[in-house]
Amino acid sequence: MAGPLIPRLGPALRLVLPVLLAGALVVGCGGERLRDLYFALRSEVVVSPSPRPIPGTLRVTSISARGFVAGTRIVYRTADEPLQVERYAELLWEEVPARALADDLAAALRAAGVFEHVITAGDPARADYLLTGELQRFEHRPTDDPPHVLAELSLTLVRGQGRQVLVARDYVGIEPNAVGPDGRTTPEAIVAAFNRLSGRLISEVVADAQALAPRLQSPPSQ
Repeated sequence: MAGPLIPRLGPALRLVLPVLLAGALVVGCGGERLRDLYFALRSEVVVSPSPRPIPGTLRVTSISARGFVAGTRIVYRTADEPLQVERYAELLWEEVPARALADDLAAALRAAGVFEHVITAGDPARADYLLTGELQRFEHRPTDDPPHVLAELSLTLVRGQGRQVLVARDYVGIEPNAVGPDGRTTPEAIVAAFNRLSGRLISEVVADAQALAPRLQSPPSQ
């Protein structure tokens, strides 16, 4: 069954967005409210193999998040209330986005062969490099023109010994979500846009790490 339709609203209707969204998430037969809908964040990552891995082990630590971004409900923000963050009542992630992004990032770095070894937060092995970060924004913008999703991810790469900062960068991007001829979108279209956007940002991170490789080709000091 196709997902519920979410309308793209004109300026005169944006103040009643939460009410209309609630109405859009109602089953036509009997007017019963839909059960919660859970979606997986599956970043669509495209990377190229590294010519030579950086010696040593990289640990991708847990990515932090605060406020609604740290939860599982999909977050949105309207153009009329840019400082107010809301959550869709019935649309949820299977896993907290920050955790899913950390897993996808580690998998992409490992697949591209950027470092000799890539481990995650729960691995007890000693790490020569640490990649830390915060997911600052991960939201749907339904009333913007065009409607889109937005993400902002801050990452820092440090040496495991001495905690010397090697590079710090913010990754910011937007990705339009599909809208039908009737001006409506679906939860599936919103999630697909998140998957494309997160994949593009992770691909940028991998490319930046590959560009950093010449500086880190000497084996890390013990």
